Amino acid sequence: MPLALFDLDNTLLAGDSDYLWGCFLVDKGLVDQQLYEQANQRFYREYTEGTLDIHEFLNFALQPLAENDTGVLQSYHSEFMERHIKPIMTQRGQDVIAEHRDKGDHPVIITATNSFVTRPIAAAFGVSDLIATEPEISNGQYTGRVAGTPCFQHGKIERLQAWLETTRMDFDNSWFYSDSHNDLPLLEAVEHPIAVDPDDQLRAIAAERGWSITSFRDSG
Repeated sequence: MPLALFDLDNTLLAGDSDYLWGCFLVDKGLVDQQLYEQANQRFYREYTEGTLDIHEFLNFALQPLAENDTGVLQSYHSEFMERHIKPIMTQRGQDVIAEHRDKGDHPVIITATNSFVTRPIAAAFGVSDLIATEPEISNGQYTGRVAGTPCFQHGKIERLQAWLETTRMDFDNSWFYSDSHNDLPLLEAVEHPIAVDPDDQLRAIAAERGWSITSFRDSG
């Protein structure tokens, strides 16, 4: 069964859930506004430029999970979904997931954003299999550290390979939809790379290599 792999942020979503979660934490007063806003904007800029230090970012992004009660965070996440995520879930992305499922392909969301933020989003898209960066948990509480390899750049391939070994799924004839040049390693590994509303760097590479370029935001 071929896989239909989907990046999440700025692909299935018309926005970035990791960045928006940070903005939401500021709005709820769970983090220091000035310090967190500045850092959140810097990390997002570095991500788009391809210069992000993923471990530095995760030390920043996962700390609020360790500093706040898990139950409180989960209750806030429901509000986050309603306010920030549901309005940016692309209809075309949902349709493409359904089209692949109808063909017999197996949809998987694979994202660098941590699973606390993204698992409910994957569920909202009707996708049960999520490969994401995993926050470390000890005695039922988040530690603020990452568990295993971050699901970022080449780490996406490493995490996917581990998932394939566990599930015994078939990688042949698979698809991957992404907006970002950070996902080039996985785009190069699949038989059907699709650039979705791509950043400038990915658009140029996709055009040069003859990859499909599409939009999930343009209803036309």
